[in-house]
Formats: sequence, structure tokens, C-alpha cells
Amino acid sequence: MLGDVDHSRVLLTQQEGDPCSDYVNASYINGYTEENKFIAAQGPKEDTVVDFWRMIWEQKVATVVMLTNLKERKEDKCYQYWPDQGCWTYGNVRVAVEDFTVLVDYTIRKFCVQYQGNDGSKTPRLVTQLHFTSWPDFGVPFSPIGMLKFLKKVKTVNPSFAGPIAVHCSAGVGRTGTFIVIDAMIDMTHAEQKVDVFGFVTKIREQRSQLVQTDMQYSFIYQALLEYFLYGDTELDVSSLEGHLLKLHNTHAPLDRVGLEEEFRKLTNMRIMKENMRTGNLPANMKKNRVLQIIPYDFNRVILSMRRGQEFTDYINASFIDGYRQKDYFIATQGPLAHTVQDFWRMAWEWKCHSIVMLTELQEREQDKCLKYWPSEESVTYGDYTVEIKADTLCDAFSLKDLVLTYGPEKQTRTIRHFHFHGWPEIGIPADGKGMIDIIAAVQRQQQQSGNNPIVVHCSAGAGRTGTFIALSNILERVKAEGLLDVFQTVKSLRMQRPHMVQTVEQYDFCYRVVQDFVDIFSDYANFK
Repeated sequence: MLGDVDHSRVLLTQQEGDPCSDYVNASYINGYTEENKFIAAQGPKEDTVVDFWRMIWEQKVATVVMLTNLKERKEDKCYQYWPDQGCWTYGNVRVAVEDFTVLVDYTIRKFCVQYQGNDGSKTPRLVTQLHFTSWPDFGVPFSPIGMLKFLKKVKTVNPSFAGPIAVHCSAGVGRTGTFIVIDAMIDMTHAEQKVDVFGFVTKIREQRSQLVQTDMQYSFIYQALLEYFLYGDTELDVSSLEGHLLKLHNTHAPLDRVGLEEEFRKLTNMRIMKENMRTGNLPANMKKNRVLQIIPYDFNRVILSMRRGQEFTDYINASFIDGYRQKDYFIATQGPLAHTVQDFWRMAWEWKCHSIVMLTELQEREQDKCLKYWPSEESVTYGDYTVEIKADTLCDAFSLKDLVLTYGPEKQTRTIRHFHFHGWPEIGIPADGKGMIDIIAAVQRQQQQSGNNPIVVHCSAGAGRTGTFIALSNILERVKAEGLLDVFQTVKSLRMQRPHMVQTVEQYDFCYRVVQDFVDIFSDYANFK
């Protein structure tokens, strides 16, 4: 069977009179220095789930790492071995759900686990399952950022007194091996300033055959290590933000650059993947772009329905962007042009948007920045779509409009809330973060009331201010949930989803400043972790 090497297999206690009852498809695997740091296991099947929980209990496992989804491409990859709510008993092990948190790349579930044998019950234990949900059905993740964040979370969650960390995918060799090798090699970089992937894989394959199954997984290990080596760990605890900012503003890096500019320069050095912008660069679509450099990537562009008999009608200059808890939570787009305004409303309609965030004035410095795509009063029609204005109120830094969008052919309507931020000066960045914090909170409330469909965010070209708004939404969401922030990685991941997101070093600095303002405003009564 896959992965069975006898000397390293995990033995269960034998149940009376059954010589085979000590078997479970799982092996001890060493970490970089720690013996048996991990147990690599096959994903439980319906008839092995009792053995799986018995292993968790007997081996004093406190952390379970799951690297597969239950189904992938309609194929069963793993049996759901935990209850969605309440509790369930697997053999002698009772598992109760305490808590769960869903994030964009992984979900954390906390279980209270108790062994109930003939001799009464034993003291319950907390077992945390970290379930990485964004490993694609084919190949490997597009970028290792999510996996590195996940690995860090696993390290912080697992208590020092616990038994091995149980890691499983479907067969417990490919993704499982990949995860274990990345962990060990990061430990090795710290200890020896070098890595030996080949040597380490060879060693652990003696404990479970076929660990790390494909060449793509093998090269993903190197991608993750390169990412870690180039950028390190840029995560901050909220409490150390002030000190970090002082350092960023005062450090004179090589060539007399301030630390902050140095950090931003690392971002601008990222390669823009021109070869992934084919659709936006097609001659028929070129004139639909405001700025030639800012074109959506093909892999996450917002696709419109193709109009019958009309080629190229599925293109709009807009990209899906991940939120803190949800994939494709935002749509980053440019301000509509006269000949793309109908597509803009078609996008809002087809993707069921209820919130539009506008971060530019119609004109700035005598230049047209955005077409006015809503009526001054009553209504205005663009092709199949009619927009009526119902209400218009001015809050401190932004105005709120309630718009009713009607799709003519089917006479269906939808209310959309339009948030127009006025606090952005024509040059530079807003004077303080409060307006930004307010508009982000207002959008958040609207989303909770209207169902979490994508939020349309635009400025003029849909990268600088748009990127800053989305970065801050994600950063503040994480600060509230975890008391942690990573401005660098947040912006880096945005730039992998759309070029030039957060365009200037001022905007980048502003991201830090707003978080500081947020903490100052809320620190009195919010006790961050």
C-alpha cells in the first residue's frame, strides 16, 4: 500500500483478540531536528475514521493539518471526519465542535475531544484542525504566500507539550510531504543559512515512500523557500506597529533610502506578467482601457456574458480580488468611459453587486477622471440598463447614493448603494485615516445587509487608490480578527492579482498610517490580542 514503511508506521493499541487492530495508514516523519515531529496520514475513509480518532487520542495530537478538500473534481478525497456542529462519537472518542473561523485560504476548527472507555472518561483535550482550502485540484497553488501564512499559523497554534502534528491530504504523501518539507527547510535556513531539499526528501522517504509526489510539488517547495528568503516574515503584532513605523521612517537603507521606500521598492520590483494580459491587449479591447499599463490579468479578469453574434463583448477592464475571508470579494475596475459605461452596469448586474465604492472626483486638475455614470435626478438609460437615483446623503468624508438598477429585457430591479469618497486630494493622499476607516466600515455594514456579493471599487485607472482601499479593507479586517497585520504581503498579493495596485510610496505609507489611526481610535476600548 501507498506509503507503508514498517519501522515508522504509527501503531494503535491492539484491541482484545484482534491482531490487525493496531493498523492505521500513518507514519512518523521527522522534522528538521525533531524526531517524529509529524504523523503523515492518509485522509480518513468512512471505515477508518474511528481508527483515525483513536490515533489522535493515543498519540496526544493537538493539531491536525488537512491539505485537501473533501471533494475535488467530483471525486471523494477524504471522508468528513468531524461534526459540522454539536458533537459526534467515533468509536470511543467523542468530538464536539467548539469554534470555527473561515478565512480566504484556510479554515480553523476547534474541537473538544474526550476518550470514553469502559473505565470511564478521560480529561477532555482541545484539538485544532487547520484546513488549507485553496490547494487547486490540479498542480500547486499559484503563489506560496497563502501556504507560508498557513504554516506560520500551524506553528503558533501547536502547543509545545503536544504529541506529533498530524498532517494528511488524500493519500498522505504528495501535499503532505510538500508541507512537511517546507516546514523543515525553513527551520534549516534559520539554523544553517542553507537548504537541502533533495537530501531531506530522500531521508523522509525512508519513513514513508513517495512523500512529495510530483515535480510540480517539488518545485513549489523551492518557490516557497525563495519567497521566504526574499521577503522573510513581515507580519507585525498591532502592539509593535508604532515602533516598526518609527524604524521604517528613520532607517537609512543603502543609497540613503528610507526603510519604507526600500520596502516599497521590493514590491515595485515584482514582474508584471505581460503574457497574462492577452485579452485586454486585443485590438478590439484596447480602446476600452483608460491606461495602457493597467490591464487585468486573464486568470482573474471579470468576464461578462458574450452578446449574441458580437465578439469581444465579454471584456471589461476589471479584476476579481480576494478579501480577508472570501475569494473574489472585490472587483477592482477603472472609472467608466463613455463607451464602457454600459459594460460597467452590465458587470454590476451580472455579478449581483450591491455596493460600489468610488475614490475619485469626476474631474481632477482639469482632467476627466471618470464618466458620470449615474443620473443627477430621475433616471438615465445605458443600453439595457436604467439607473434611477432614490436618495443622496452626505456623510463626513463621503456621500451615499441609493441607486436602483433595472435590467430592461426582464424588467428586474436591484438597489445598489454608491459610496463616493471625497477625502482624496488631487495630489497625494488623504490628510488623515478617519474618513477611510469610516467608509470601509460603512461598506462592511452594507455588505452584511445585502449578502456578500462582490464590491465594485474604482478610482480612475483602478489601481492606485483602488488598491489602497482594498488593501486597507483586508488589513483592518485582519487587525480586528487577529490583532496582526502584514502590509507588505497584503499589497504584494494584490499586485499579483492586478498590476500597480497601491501605486505610490505615499499610498503604501498611508496603509500603515491608517492602521495606526485605527488602533489609536479604538485602542481605548478594544483589547487587541
